[in-house]
Amino acid sequence: MFFFLLQTEYGDIFKVTLEHEGDRVAELKIKYFDTIPVTCSMCVLKTGFLFAASEFGNHALYQFQAIGEAEDVEASSATLMETEEGFQPVFFQPRGLKNLVRIDQIESLMPIMDMRVMNLFEEETPQVFTLCGRGPRSSLRILRPGLAINEMAVSQLPGTPSAVWTVKKNVNDEFDAYIVVSFVNATLVLSIGETIEEVSDSGFLDTTPSLSVSLLGDDSLMQVHPNGIRHIREDGRINEWKTPGKKTIVKVGSNRLQVVIALSGGELIYFEMDMTGQLMEVEKHEMPGDVACLDIAPVPEGRQRSRFLAVGSYDNTIRILSLDPDDCMQILSVQSVSSPPESLLLLEVQASTGGEDGADHPASVFLNAGLQNGVLFRTVVDMVTGQLSDTRSRFLGLRAPKLFSATVRGRQAMLCLSSRPWLGYIHQGHFLLTPLSYETLEYAASFSSDQCAEGVVAVAGEALRIFTIERLGETFNETVVPLRYTPRKFVLQPKRKHLVIIESDQGAFTAEEREAARKECLEAAGMGENGNAMENGGGDEEEKEDALSDEQYGYPKAESDKWVSCIRVLDPRTGNTTCLLELQENEAAFSLCTVNFHDKEYGTLLAVGTAKGLQFWPKRSLAAGFIHIYRFVEEGKSLELVHKTQVEGVPLALFQFQGRLLAGIGSVLRLYDLGKRKLLRKCENKLFPNTIVSIHTYRDRIYVGDIQESFHYCKYRRDENQLYIFADDSVPRWLTASHHIDFDTMAGADKFGNVYFVRLSQDVSDEIEEDPTGGKIKWEQGKLNGAPNKVEEIVQFHVGDVVTCLQKASLIPGGGECVIYGTVMGSLGALLPFTSREDVDFFSHLEMHMRQEHPPLCGRDHMAFRSAYFPVKDVIDGDLCEQFPTLPPDLQRKIADELDRTPGEILKKLEDVRNKII
Repeated sequence: MFFFLLQTEYGDIFKVTLEHEGDRVAELKIKYFDTIPVTCSMCVLKTGFLFAASEFGNHALYQFQAIGEAEDVEASSATLMETEEGFQPVFFQPRGLKNLVRIDQIESLMPIMDMRVMNLFEEETPQVFTLCGRGPRSSLRILRPGLAINEMAVSQLPGTPSAVWTVKKNVNDEFDAYIVVSFVNATLVLSIGETIEEVSDSGFLDTTPSLSVSLLGDDSLMQVHPNGIRHIREDGRINEWKTPGKKTIVKVGSNRLQVVIALSGGELIYFEMDMTGQLMEVEKHEMPGDVACLDIAPVPEGRQRSRFLAVGSYDNTIRILSLDPDDCMQILSVQSVSSPPESLLLLEVQASTGGEDGADHPASVFLNAGLQNGVLFRTVVDMVTGQLSDTRSRFLGLRAPKLFSATVRGRQAMLCLSSRPWLGYIHQGHFLLTPLSYETLEYAASFSSDQCAEGVVAVAGEALRIFTIERLGETFNETVVPLRYTPRKFVLQPKRKHLVIIESDQGAFTAEEREAARKECLEAAGMGENGNAMENGGGDEEEKEDALSDEQYGYPKAESDKWVSCIRVLDPRTGNTTCLLELQENEAAFSLCTVNFHDKEYGTLLAVGTAKGLQFWPKRSLAAGFIHIYRFVEEGKSLELVHKTQVEGVPLALFQFQGRLLAGIGSVLRLYDLGKRKLLRKCENKLFPNTIVSIHTYRDRIYVGDIQESFHYCKYRRDENQLYIFADDSVPRWLTASHHIDFDTMAGADKFGNVYFVRLSQDVSDEIEEDPTGGKIKWEQGKLNGAPNKVEEIVQFHVGDVVTCLQKASLIPGGGECVIYGTVMGSLGALLPFTSREDVDFFSHLEMHMRQEHPPLCGRDHMAFRSAYFPVKDVIDGDLCEQFPTLPPDLQRKIADELDRTPGEILKKLEDVRNKII
């Protein structure tokens, strides 16, 4: 039973067993086991699983079907044949998985090669487009903030519904019995079974719209309609309560034992269920004006009634009324809000001891209110006095949120339907409010049947939708578009909103060569087995071979000096590739940009920088570099080569500048204009230290990133047609990412895992701008071949992971901009600028206390880690502060006392900052 599993760099796993006599090993046997994507580490669990941490792409969990006892290619140290050239090789044919079966995978963006935050689909929040993976596992992933939805069914209804409810026949039933849909002038009752069909003998009144349908007591149903309450007993008897006079019911709130209705004019009537199962009118109460919404808290365990009724009025207040017999309909507390409430939901969080976060939580009731201005307002209701405290609010969308109770993982959760749906639920001890990636819904109810244990039924437009919510706790859900080679960079074609992606791989075969080799291999394998295998098992053979997907098994490797590369035009809405150009003759693409030249003949063009025959070893060499110019044809769906220009190095950076093209070729910054046959040089500067890897421009300034020497600020003087370097950095930085923040500021990241911002001081900046003759820039000399002015480092932070892309963006509507970064290990992070000194003081003190009271698990000093290469400067570690809720309650109180706050206030502050980012 004892064996080792080894994996090669192609992904093949071998099973190694040792034959031993006592302590002496007599024989070593190695046997082909299976092939999975290349991992950096594997772990066999005692329960019969194998976890594979992939080198790139998604990680996977496999289950052992067998442990390789069956016949397979095997080699043994006893039978190895040694010849003059060395040992005789043993050959095997990779096949589909036999001993392992994949049962789950963890989504991973590793490595993120490039990233943009854009709102291409005109949704409420922008999408994050990332280029991920390498080789056969590369993909474009479109990330949307929110949870993924799995749509189970959509069916059209005979009109536009206004509301939907689900109801059980008995309190002990596991599944719902009816879906009740209300229209403007009718109610439709659907029974849930194998299929969902309309029924007419349920006892519900179907000639009127419904305001509420629910289970009452243990086994009777209640329908509230504008003219009364219909109580349907289990044995089919029906009790009706009619409204007095000309009044109609406008709002209703109920739980299993209590019902409160609001009549037009503001009168509240409270009913309770007595011992015989009858609904009895208990109390009436006149409100000062019309009632906007109301809700009753659920009945606590072991009680006969719930104590709290929440009533929202159009005078921007929410009142908590008591339902106790002693002080029935007395106002316990009043909360004023910023806008009239549209919907209320009292949500009870059960008491938990040693919960998921290890702490004990007493039972508590939260009052949630959706206001007409699109804000969700949350506050805690004191279980004894009914007083309201600890209020939080969050803007959800442009429509007033409607609130519904739902069940998620067996716990109460809250659905908020605004201009998009949101889910509020408890995950690992934290309350999370996350959007759902779905269209706008009008009304919803939780849904449970034997096909779908925890679902949601909702109405939108004229359709009834049933869906489940997947993968709780995640921030983004993703759409994956597979790519051919390792993606390098991409740009947006501005007019048609298509993406142009360049992909290149070293030491690989082109798609045609791979296909030809595969066919040859298949034919050889098919004929070699038993001569006639192709005839009888032909169809089967094809299917089997298709199981050997490139994503699973990787590409065959070629010589290291062979490059393959392609340029792809992709429509992100459909995920279809509209054009794919393979580069020929060992050329590989490294940079691209869109450019509008002065003469408007072609409109927007695409410039791509390529290198032919690039080698890094024994020393860096190349046959030639080229800049290709393509134009978009067929409405931006396809590319046509205009011309290509040979250059002396690899063009690693291209950028548009004042109707011309700026190119960084080795250590030369050059300005090109468009000619008929090729690009024409207009101006150049050869004074950069090593290799230019990034170019950004703003007005007449050019910000150049060098591979080893950080940023150089340049100015182009049109009258002299000259490029001058007027400022650079005093610290050597090996740049991996850069982004332009404002006129004087650049953000950069280096290959040792640091993110930093540099800024040119204001007086130097003004001096450069107000220099009419340009004499100052021209004649000023710097020290040691450097530029005359130096930029200052204003922010420095060690992320601990190589940052590959930076972007300034806002991920929420109306939110402030933050700098979003993506890393080699596939993580996304955000740097949010503080706007007030008070916040800076608060969080820096919180961080200081967290460093002392909650040191990292492995004992490394937190400050030393964040300052691994340069002292951390003006950045507060949000990840550390976010660990505050996981501390034991007494430690939370201790830190809060030292900050002159309560733990609740600190949690509220943390939530506010998180809500500004996403």
